[in-house]
Amino acid sequence: MQHALSGVRICDFTGQLAGAGATKWLSAFGAEVIRIEDPVRQGRWDILRGMEPFKEGQRGLDYGGGFNNHNTDKLGITLNVRTERGKELLTELIKISDVVSENFAAGVLEKWGFGYSQLKAIKEDIIYVSNCGFGHQGPYSQYKTWGPIVQAVSGLTYTSALPDQEPAGWGYSYMDHSGGYYMAMAIMLALLHKQNTGEGQWVDLACTDAALTLNGPALLDHSINGTPTPPSGSVNSNRSQYLNMAPHGIYRCSGDDNWIALSIRNQQEWSALAQYINASWTRDFDNEDYRLKHQDALDTQINQWTCNFDKSSLSDALQKLPVPASPVLKPQERIDIVPDTEVFGLWPTVEHSAMGDVRVDGLPVHLSETDWQMQRGAPCLGEHNHDVLSRLLGLNDDEIETLAAEGVI
Repeated sequence: MQHALSGVRICDFTGQLAGAGATKWLSAFGAEVIRIEDPVRQGRWDILRGMEPFKEGQRGLDYGGGFNNHNTDKLGITLNVRTERGKELLTELIKISDVVSENFAAGVLEKWGFGYSQLKAIKEDIIYVSNCGFGHQGPYSQYKTWGPIVQAVSGLTYTSALPDQEPAGWGYSYMDHSGGYYMAMAIMLALLHKQNTGEGQWVDLACTDAALTLNGPALLDHSINGTPTPPSGSVNSNRSQYLNMAPHGIYRCSGDDNWIALSIRNQQEWSALAQYINASWTRDFDNEDYRLKHQDALDTQINQWTCNFDKSSLSDALQKLPVPASPVLKPQERIDIVPDTEVFGLWPTVEHSAMGDVRVDGLPVHLSETDWQMQRGAPCLGEHNHDVLSRLLGLNDDEIETLAAEGVI
């Protein structure tokens, strides 16, 4: 199979998910991603290396499930850039690369002597991609940050809560996902520009800016109409605040923490739902304007009704009416119960050098001619030192052994 990004080489310092998630996309489509790590501070930059989840209790820097998930099919080398020889080897690697990517705090690569001006001196058409919390420009550029801080500063934390309760946040760093997706797109755009013009450039991203875009209609409503978030009363993250649909939210079902999603878009769907519920209280909400103005009371009635049903059985029944409904699936239900995920290839199995066969996240897209492929797990620490240094930089076995003895690799 022809790979869409065959021939593209990335000198990669990314870690965690905000950066590593970006270059995972590119490696899946055939780019040669050479992930560079520090042999002295092993696992300190990318804490996912030694973090749960673990397969069958195997622990250590080569067994972190998150690290394996975000670094499939990449080559992994260790390189001590505090040493002159390490800097020389990095310089040689940059000379034969198309992209240098990192998601350190602003200015880290520059302190090492590899800021954009130095990179351009090494290779004029290099693409340098930086991705940090607040970017390299502006009043916040000197600050370091982490996922929950990004959520709070961007306004997203405030939008997630239940009525009369404090904002809860999103519970997971979705900003890392968004930052990674934006970074992957930005790299591709820079590569396209280089293909068309021969010019490299510096691509500067900020995860907080990426998070800000997820506020969507709330920002538009405020900037145009002066409407605060939430429009009135307490935040209710179980209900959509912006569409003229009611009921439109998440409702409790029978069992432990089971829920169903309902989206009633018009009077016809409400009539079908009301007929199925077959209770006198539904007549109070026959008028669409009334439903929209009294959503708290409506949600209370809907919850009292749905809590008597199994989420999947109720969803199946409502879909036949037809009324838009879906069970709120837990991750394990989505992976192991719903059959279409296997057909779409969302969780391929890769072979990891230490863990053996492991399932990882695939990509939610397929190309008919140049599809992605994942076969190899993330690199163990320094796993490809010999391959990269000999095949790409022309070092012999004795030179590589000396580098290891001197702590350069």
